[in-house]
Amino acid sequence: MTRRHARLASKNANKLRELRHALPDWDLELLDADGYPPEDGETYYDNALGKARFGREHTSAWVLGEDSGIEVAALGGRPGIESARWADDGVAALLEALQGVEDRRARYVCELVALSPDGAELRGTGTVEGTIALEPRGSEGFGYDPIFVPVGESRTVAELGNDWKAEHSHRARAARALSERPM
Repeated sequence: MTRRHARLASKNANKLRELRHALPDWDLELLDADGYPPEDGETYYDNALGKARFGREHTSAWVLGEDSGIEVAALGGRPGIESARWADDGVAALLEALQGVEDRRARYVCELVALSPDGAELRGTGTVEGTIALEPRGSEGFGYDPIFVPVGESRTVAELGNDWKAEHSHRARAARALSERPM
């Protein structure tokens, strides 16, 4: 397969690292641009597509837009698409919101949208089911990883580490789904 040269419409180097591993046939770099659009869509797809369209205005390469979040059952799916801006310290805020709550089911969600130089769209969605731990544990990963325990595991994603995450995360699953789409 021919390598696709692409720009990730994000300033998040952690997401870039994960997606480089998950998309080995893609030569992926961060999009060097200012003025990213606000993440004010109603869905992860809306936000990912908005980023990809923004990137389309700044490069002639493929553009990859990504949006992700954590959805907690006891909070009616919140913080969801607002995960990145829900609180200054999302981990502490989530633990506080769940204090004394028995139902700690949660899931990670990621939506990827790739736009080709000619405007064709590829899309991939990935989820990981799990629970919220009672306290932060582990030192790898980022975001909510210190408190998210995937189904079938006893350790948080931050304890499982970046190698585990590169293969099993919501972002890795979305990347696999995107890669399986015919072009």
